[in-house]
Amino acid sequence: MRKSGFYTKSLFPGVQSEDPELKSIIFVTFLFMYLITVLGNLLIILAVISDTHLHVPMYFFLSNLSFVDLCFTSTTIPKMLVNIQTHSKAITYAGCITQMHFYLLFGCLEVSLLSVMAYDRFVAICHPLHYMVIMNPRLCGQLVLVGSWFPSTVNSLIQTFMTLQLLFCTDVEIPNFYCELKQIIPLACSDTFLNNVVMYFASVLLGSCLGGILYSYSKIFSSIRGISSAQGKLKAFSTCASHLSVVSLFFCTSLTMYFSSATTHSSQSSSVASVMYAVVTPMLNPFIYSLRNKDIKTALQAFFMKGTIQRHLS
Repeated sequence: MRKSGFYTKSLFPGVQSEDPELKSIIFVTFLFMYLITVLGNLLIILAVISDTHLHVPMYFFLSNLSFVDLCFTSTTIPKMLVNIQTHSKAITYAGCITQMHFYLLFGCLEVSLLSVMAYDRFVAICHPLHYMVIMNPRLCGQLVLVGSWFPSTVNSLIQTFMTLQLLFCTDVEIPNFYCELKQIIPLACSDTFLNNVVMYFASVLLGSCLGGILYSYSKIFSSIRGISSAQGKLKAFSTCASHLSVVSLFFCTSLTMYFSSATTHSSQSSSVASVMYAVVTPMLNPFIYSLRNKDIKTALQAFFMKGTIQRHLS
């Protein structure tokens, strides 16, 4: 008997029902990736909080980005792991809408914070003498709360509310392993014109964040070209290399996911693109920011050393 409700596709078609051994391998792999993502982002947050030397705008924004990455992966991977383990693709209507809301919220926050961090790097390289004056604590708080959290929250609430007004047929199969707004709207049985209009304007606003990032880096590269010494150029570029790597990875995977879902009918390629965007990118971000960052490494070493000393004293 078919049950009414929402159903997501398998992570990889055929794996869950036809190859239980491969299913177990995939489950362990994605569980490991999720744990690495949570641990990596938590360590960056702890490092920034525990070390007063990291209480500067750059690391304040980085800790917020780590928190968003942690939450972003937590909206999709736990449910995906449960589905793999239980051989079930079902998700309740309320669960799907909730997942869609938080996926949209943290996805928008990711874009907003990356644009804020690009502005921070622009000020640091193009106006180094006035950096601490311009990027004062008040402005940093406003950029995070008013420039990132507020518009992202409003956008996700509006789009979620408008989705709740739609009528869906008895059984709905979402062409992904999680609920995502762009793939839910076309499945509605009622008129979706207003939803598409709102989604279009939201996409334009998110596109403006990408435009802001590109503008900031055009100014950054122009400023770096004006530096006479090669050592000075290398030092200036190294201050934004990690952020530039994260931006490139995020937008490359997100654009690949949306283009693959729009231009191909292959569930396999769409799933791979979605995994890269929703799972792999948040996992790699802590490594990109920490491997070449001496300040983060020093803070983590001091944090663990302090914990070891306290355990010995107790």
